Amino acid sequence: MLTWKNIINFSVSGNPTPDKRVEKTQEEWKEILSSDVYTITRLKGTERPFSGEHCSSFTSGKYNCACCNTPLFDSTIKFESSSGWPSFTQPIKENAVKYYKDTSHGMIRVEILCNTCDAHLGHVFPDGPAPSGLRFCVNSLSLALENETT
Repeated sequence: MLTWKNIINFSVSGNPTPDKRVEKTQEEWKEILSSDVYTITRLKGTERPFSGEHCSSFTSGKYNCACCNTPLFDSTIKFESSSGWPSFTQPIKENAVKYYKDTSHGMIRVEILCNTCDAHLGHVFPDGPAPSGLRFCVNSLSLALENETT
């Protein structure tokens, strides 16, 4: 289980190696993504709080990267944070997400990105529920829900 100490270590000392890499030019991403998804994931945008389709949904399944379809989070680790964005306590695998120190907007935060394609997902904070204490605060538009089939 990842802890805040792990997150800070990754952001300072280097991220885990992803299982694979997907690399495209900005022009290639622009061609295959909707303008809203492109703005959030490739230009590091942020959707308005409480506006995303995954914010209050707790449908069972995997939350994949909207750009490269890499599994990032599981519905079993999603929780209601009242922050206005979908929140998770852990990534689906330790190497699914990468971490960068973000000093924009006059504060210090840790930005989270898809470790496969570098899509901007959101930020992680040390104010989540036990046992990890982590809150992965993610833009809905950076996620594609893959429903579980029974």
